[in-house]
Amino acid sequence: MLPEGMAIILLAQISPFNYIPMKSKIIIALALLLSLKGNAQQKDSISLLIKEDKETYKQFGIPAVLISGGLILKNTPMNTNLQSDFRKVLGKDFHNKIDNYLQYEAVLQIYGGRYLGFKPKHDFLHQTINIAISNAISGVIVQTMKHTFKEERPDASDKFSFPSGHTATAFTNASLLFYEYKDANIWYASSGFFFAVTTSFLRIANNKHYTSDILAGAGIGTAVGLVVSYWRPFKSFAFKKNKTHAFIYPQIGTNYGIGLLIKN
Repeated sequence: MLPEGMAIILLAQISPFNYIPMKSKIIIALALLLSLKGNAQQKDSISLLIKEDKETYKQFGIPAVLISGGLILKNTPMNTNLQSDFRKVLGKDFHNKIDNYLQYEAVLQIYGGRYLGFKPKHDFLHQTINIAISNAISGVIVQTMKHTFKEERPDASDKFSFPSGHTATAFTNASLLFYEYKDANIWYASSGFFFAVTTSFLRIANNKHYTSDILAGAGIGTAVGLVVSYWRPFKSFAFKKNKTHAFIYPQIGTNYGIGLLIKN
């Protein structure tokens, strides 16, 4: 391809072009320059999109490693030894229910960030939609895997140990928090992972999960949060006539989950 500056010079050397009036020559030359510039900008835009897609795909590396690590570690002597060693640190009689609440802590941060002065990527309604859809996807994946693998818990209470649902929920919401506020304040955006990791450790300390369960749950949650954050389902969805309020709230009791309240 010829440099833009050479276009006018070459046009002047073409014999038919010499018989064209000067005013027309200038118009043709400008049109050619604008065309070359437009093609260059189009190529730059395509290159930028390809680069962004590659960066997005790279981010799936961490969830893939976590899930693979959980599958490899599952049903190994190392997995059992890690469980025993970790329980010795806090004591075999340790039991705490705070992990039932911490898994939803990032949801409060997603809603509360705007009141602390951080600008979110989405409005209240679309934050609610993202939270509901991502937790639903994560829940379906976890429950499907639990009923497929049927691994017994460390405390032998049932056979739904792998993967950890609490951990998957915590990392799903922590990932949503991260992508919601990472451009506004990286420290606030990342803080949800601290509570997610704490939730994971408490699941081991409470003798409810092995390390393999935690790794897989963390990978699933992170992947789902990433997908929904970039997918942005129903991004053009809006209530027009009546003002509608939507709110996500944790359900804690006999069963644990997330509730969605929509009020006109």
